[in-house]
Amino acid sequence: MRYKILPIIFLTLLAFSCKKKKAPEPEAPDTLQHGMLVLNEGLFQQNNAALGWFNYSDNSYTGNFFEQKTNRSLGDTGNDLKKYGGKIYIIVNVSSTIEILNASNGNSISQISMIANGTPKQPRYITFNGPKAYITCYDGFVDVLDTASLTITHRIPVGANPEGLTISNGKLFVANSGGLNFPNVDSTVSVIDLGSLQEITRITVGKNPGSIQADSNGDVYVITRGDYGSIPSRMHRINATTNTLVQSFTFDASGISGFNSNFLISYHDFSSGDNKIALFNPLTETITNPEYISTSGIQTLYGVQYSDITHKIYCLDAKNYTVTGQVHVFSANGIFETSYNVGLNPTSILIYE
Repeated sequence: MRYKILPIIFLTLLAFSCKKKKAPEPEAPDTLQHGMLVLNEGLFQQNNAALGWFNYSDNSYTGNFFEQKTNRSLGDTGNDLKKYGGKIYIIVNVSSTIEILNASNGNSISQISMIANGTPKQPRYITFNGPKAYITCYDGFVDVLDTASLTITHRIPVGANPEGLTISNGKLFVANSGGLNFPNVDSTVSVIDLGSLQEITRITVGKNPGSIQADSNGDVYVITRGDYGSIPSRMHRINATTNTLVQSFTFDASGISGFNSNFLISYHDFSSGDNKIALFNPLTETITNPEYISTSGIQTLYGVQYSDITHKIYCLDAKNYTVTGQVHVFSANGIFETSYNVGLNPTSILIYE
């Protein structure tokens, strides 16, 4: 019997000795410069969201940047990443936390627990105005955060499962998705007066609102994602003075991002896997280039951001959602430049000179 066991032991030891060791992560920098922070969403309920650092100087990637800086994991489902007033704000949806970091070095300042009466608020997105931050929460509220004391001062009831939010004409416009009630989704945009911090009206725009953005003239544009099948994803325009829906467009649209005085309209078809990025002029209300960026090298378009620091366009690629993604970099003219390997389901970036 022992002569049969010995070969098995030998092969097992050989397998372990031949197994390639994972290279250690590069050290997180003491000062954030000449690089890019990448928020990786991770997988739902897998507790593997991550904040990584890509160093332009040597093209190295520190995937466990947050862990190195805080000695703990980021949590479950990283959803939004913004820099404001010397601080970095990370919205972690399923873990129901907001992580506050020092914008100069990435060190932890505070972790805000987003729990109300024992129930997770499930925060989604954040925007800022003066000393306040506004956070959409899937429990049907917008939370108001004092950015000095880092405390929640108000909770404003809105529609079901609010997503994107934007500010125009002294008002906060909030896209109410109702996504957790699918297929019985919401179809409204809540309008909140920033003086009274109260909802003053709701505008019906179409099923499953998500992304929302204001243009330089104050008009508000919102994407309604339909039912990902028979009801297509479309963009609509709201007059922010009269709080009325004034125009609906017929082209496909999944996301909208600012690009100087224009918009980049992104679209991912879940059925075919096709991706598109168009250039939209809000002054003429027209698509000026339906294929502004070639998406031939992008598998799953997960987000588009323009940086006025580098004057480049960054396309986030989730690949097949289960392998590490990429950030594809294009010039402001839409010409491909390079790609960076990052983490699992990259969802947002911050650029540092």
